[in-house]
Amino acid sequence: MRPMDLGLFMPAEWAPHVGCWMAWPRRIELWGDHLEAAREDFLSVARAIARFEPVTMLVDPEEFDAARRRCGGAIKTISMPLDDSWLRDSGPTFLVDAVGGRAGAAFTFNAWGGKYQPYGKDAAVGGRVTALAGLPVHRSTLVVEGGGFLSDGEGTLITAETCVLNPNRNPGWTKAEADAELRAMLGMQKIIWLPGDVTDTETDGHVDGFVAYVKPSTVLCEVVADPADPRFLIMAENRRILESETDARGRRFTLLPILEAPRAAVPPDAHGYCRSYVNFYIANGAVIAPAYDIAEDAAVFETLRRAFPDRTIVPVALGALFRGGGGIHCVTQQEPAGIAN
Repeated sequence: MRPMDLGLFMPAEWAPHVGCWMAWPRRIELWGDHLEAAREDFLSVARAIARFEPVTMLVDPEEFDAARRRCGGAIKTISMPLDDSWLRDSGPTFLVDAVGGRAGAAFTFNAWGGKYQPYGKDAAVGGRVTALAGLPVHRSTLVVEGGGFLSDGEGTLITAETCVLNPNRNPGWTKAEADAELRAMLGMQKIIWLPGDVTDTETDGHVDGFVAYVKPSTVLCEVVADPADPRFLIMAENRRILESETDARGRRFTLLPILEAPRAAVPPDAHGYCRSYVNFYIANGAVIAPAYDIAEDAAVFETLRRAFPDRTIVPVALGALFRGGGGIHCVTQQEPAGIAN
């Protein structure tokens, strides 16, 4: 039986967590001379989250002893074969039901359309993490990453066509077939299909790079300020689609604008640099938010405080992590507690 048939569904990220899963970065081809700095950024994120909930860091056996020493006692470390560190995408999506049951959904992982090789170890992470959590796993042949969809916990999922329907992931799948599979695996009643972002050469338009749920029917939506930026019209079209849609319960969306980090924040030698302020992690009682150490940070953090008045906003200044093409949301995966609400 599929998760939906069992009453399982993907809860919202603000539902209570058992803890957070992360993974130690190691792919030299991606990080290059910035690998050690990236590891320090990962530690900064893990330490910030560990103030609010337990953090488990997966580490490839080759780096385990050194990583365990650097993580210290506040962060649990577990040895697991890894290719790299993007747990949002390679890890499982945890599911819950209304009576305390839990499980993991493991979609097929192919390193964002085969962009990085090898990826066989990361492709096995979804099942392995679910087993470590002591939960049953439900597998799917659909190739999709956790950063490619967002749940409101009430039956609505937001995803993007440029990612899920990309031929580098799911050749031969129709939109209707992918829609039905996402519903069955994640317990959804409605999928909102955004156009996505054709300029994103790393993830092909993961939605967690430009939108984020605040609460049901309320979404933070990134705005590109420069009309000359090719993404100006792309993001405007994504917002237009959201404005024209209703969620699974028939509610219109409220869109809260939030700026992305300006292009001036990107180091001149960086490629695929993540400029997303919505790529944050919602922890128990807090939002762990990316900071760029620029003047624009202050206004964005005020926006986040208004959006999440009952949570502590914890900015984490990063640099090397963004060089990998992702942010805080990309390297974390929440494990929800047994009952979502």
